Amino acid sequence: MKFEKTDVWGFDHAIRGMRNPKNSWALSDSFFGIIDTEYDSHDFDIAEAYLINDGTIQKDWRDKFDLDAKAYMAIEDKIWEKAVWVRENGVSLLTADDKAVVDYIGPKDLKLMQTLIRSGPEHRKFMRQIFVSVDITAPLYWWKEFDTYKVGTVANSTSTMHKLASAPITKDCFEMDDYDSTVKLYNNEPWNEDAYIDNAWEGLINACETLRCRYNETKEKKYWKELVRILPSSWLQKRTVTMNYENLLAICSKSQRRFHKLNEWSGQDMPSCDNFINWARKLPYAQELLFIDEVSE
Repeated sequence: MKFEKTDVWGFDHAIRGMRNPKNSWALSDSFFGIIDTEYDSHDFDIAEAYLINDGTIQKDWRDKFDLDAKAYMAIEDKIWEKAVWVRENGVSLLTADDKAVVDYIGPKDLKLMQTLIRSGPEHRKFMRQIFVSVDITAPLYWWKEFDTYKVGTVANSTSTMHKLASAPITKDCFEMDDYDSTVKLYNNEPWNEDAYIDNAWEGLINACETLRCRYNETKEKKYWKELVRILPSSWLQKRTVTMNYENLLAICSKSQRRFHKLNEWSGQDMPSCDNFINWARKLPYAQELLFIDEVSE
């Protein structure tokens, strides 16, 4: 399973819309713009504002003449530490000239967002305006479950109809991340010869590849149809998916896919492998917005 070309956008207009009901735009403390990833005072200023707003440092700390050099440097160190956090958590696009487009959500906006999320779907409409696009390569049996989430999601897939017979069929064409070759099918009595899952896969792949070759040689539809009929549901298919943070909040909930028995969803048995929950946790502000039940109020 693979996740490629992830793109996230919409925080700016989602927050503006979130504050429309009470005309509270003036209270917004988020920042959306460009910073220099090597050095720029902008990320320092953003981090300083964050620490002032959450009470870590005082607004007039620069005017405190009673601060010695060590105390002054300690505050600057805190700000630079938060500036690194801003870069890592707020960068949505890196440009060729080492500039970065930042989506930084301030403490006041974040508090309101979390309050609305906890209040229910009718209050957190802003989540539907934060969009995610990603290329996902996953087995057909996983896509069958993902297709449950129809509202607010769009997907364009590679075509089994047109491209199934275009390349050799090997084990690499199937989902094998948690494959266990020691699985035993049966004891072959009376010779007492064990048969393992490898034997079944070898026969199945040979059959699929033979049908593919026969179809390409003869162009007779019957070979293609039988190939489609016996194709395992572990066949890997790539889809470009667009969804929003409201979709992701539902998918990543404890009652949905976070602890699902399929490793492709939760990775419970193989946490190091690519899986949907691990990918979602890397999205901007995922902990604060998508996995909010893990954050104390």
